[in-house]
Amino acid sequence: MKKSVVVLGAGIGGTSAAFEIKEQLGDRANITVVSDSEWFHFVPSNPWVALKWREAKDIKVHLPEIFANLKIGFNASGAKRVLPDQNTLLLNDGTRLTYDYLVIATGPALAFDEIEGFGPGKNSNSICHVDHASALATKWDQFCADPGPIVVGAVQGASCFGPAYEFALLANTDLRRRKIRHRVPITFVTSEPYIGHLGLGGVGDTKGLLESVLRNRDIKWITNARVDHFDDDKVVVSEMNEDGSVKKVHELPSRLNMMIPGFKGVSCFFDEEGKPIEGLVNPRGFVLIDKFQANPTYPNVYGVGVCVAIPPVEKTPVPVGVPKTGYMIESMVSAVAANLSKALAGHKPETEATWNAVCLADFGDDGVAFVALPQIPPRNVNWAGQGYWVHLAKVAFEKYFMHKVRTGAGEPGYERVVMKMLGVERTRRD
Repeated sequence: MKKSVVVLGAGIGGTSAAFEIKEQLGDRANITVVSDSEWFHFVPSNPWVALKWREAKDIKVHLPEIFANLKIGFNASGAKRVLPDQNTLLLNDGTRLTYDYLVIATGPALAFDEIEGFGPGKNSNSICHVDHASALATKWDQFCADPGPIVVGAVQGASCFGPAYEFALLANTDLRRRKIRHRVPITFVTSEPYIGHLGLGGVGDTKGLLESVLRNRDIKWITNARVDHFDDDKVVVSEMNEDGSVKKVHELPSRLNMMIPGFKGVSCFFDEEGKPIEGLVNPRGFVLIDKFQANPTYPNVYGVGVCVAIPPVEKTPVPVGVPKTGYMIESMVSAVAANLSKALAGHKPETEATWNAVCLADFGDDGVAFVALPQIPPRNVNWAGQGYWVHLAKVAFEKYFMHKVRTGAGEPGYERVVMKMLGVERTRRD
């Protein structure tokens, strides 16, 4: 009898998981993807959308027909609750979906509620979702007609720092092209202990590179920053000492701001009383996994992507999370697909994700790339580089991934060639 594999989530991790699991398992399993939307959107392009360098439609794909062509089931009701002790998902439409294996790839919930005045609809803007970026794009034209100070960065508990640097530096490029950069003071505010930490303890010379980039573009910065609240005309920030005490309070005038929030687990990982499901997730709601991407308590449940629990690289004065970059996510996906194939054959898992990080941060007229093998130090490769080629590489990767989602074609030659050149592997075996 065919096994039932459910993939929860349809972002970069979920769509990749559905494609690779289908390729690995073939007709041995029925695969169903559950999402709260019928649309995939390519999150790394959101900074471009916010500045009208892309439109939302350019980075979105309607999923039902894609999955239907691949004979993959699809349900856009979304999950209300995961019931791992019953091998069941309770869906938002009131129905239940049972599974033999569950692959969780939900991504995170955005913790705007943890800071006063934070988030779209309040006193700040976001690029974490394509709809947020589209709303910011409308404000961007209004801002450029009457410019003033900008505050950009990442708040306490954030783990996704690359897009913050990208937005600050893309905004700088766009303002210079409009010849109004001289009217827009930019302050970069980050919970990182130093510029270029990135939640990873730095990669190569990202500290020196990114400090130089910000300095050369007249962008001031505040590190070890705890954002206290957002007002309609300013951002109030406490700069912290190494011992966690307040060093200085900054009231930063802001005509427009964009700050990356902290992440937490999505609501379906919490019970009716709001408590995290014991054994499945940690207190913050991130999915617990072992070295084979499987949950230790529920070994038929796997986790991939931003939703998985990874401890911080090091203790910092202000909490800083560990990023899960796109290539790291795809390495998790490949490991899960291989281990599911083993499980269906009655064998133990043996494939581990490499958790290698390959990141491209585009600044419009320049960019910084880094390669961390593995992502968590100590590393075999610890490299960062800068140049216009980074912009071109990110454009190429966007085209590759959008092609992948639109066709379900798996890995075209482009990715294999680039990763081979960098010496990056997706998985390893004991």
